[in-house]
Amino acid sequence: MNRIRYFTARVRPTPKDPQKSQRQDIYLRALKTLPNLSIHFGRFARHIADKPLAGRATGVLEYVTIIDTKEKGSDVNLATYLLADAFQGDYDAAIVVSNDADLQEPLRVVQRKLGVEVHVLCPQRKEKARAWKLLNAAKSYRAIRKGVLKVSQFPDTLVDKKGSFGKPAVW
Repeated sequence: MNRIRYFTARVRPTPKDPQKSQRQDIYLRALKTLPNLSIHFGRFARHIADKPLAGRATGVLEYVTIIDTKEKGSDVNLATYLLADAFQGDYDAAIVVSNDADLQEPLRVVQRKLGVEVHVLCPQRKEKARAWKLLNAAKSYRAIRKGVLKVSQFPDTLVDKKGSFGKPAVW
């Protein structure tokens, strides 16, 4: 294995989940114990939006104001490095863990134009929620089975340069 790239965005605490960013910090710290791993950050964009309510039989649309939060940049960052690393000949095959249909074209380009295999592991267990467009763009496409995910977890306690730390009770 040459390299692992992890793409994410920093989460913010919410009134419903004030410990969210602390748990993410622990997870990122755990990831940093892996050799050859780099973390690439996108961002979360938040804005107020008016959205129509679903299921209204009257034919008159009613709207509700929501806080709309979307992760921005992580998929673009992944696609950029997937392409750049392939152009530079940094890998013979890539494994992408994602359920983002926006990656269809970058996967297709890397495989068909650059001749580098890309395999997709889908973290979505619900079949109808999977990004099936990735199936045709990748050399292989598989859902990550629950049992495999369970045995792939970090141990309950890890050690890094700062010392020992443990997994939170809830992720």
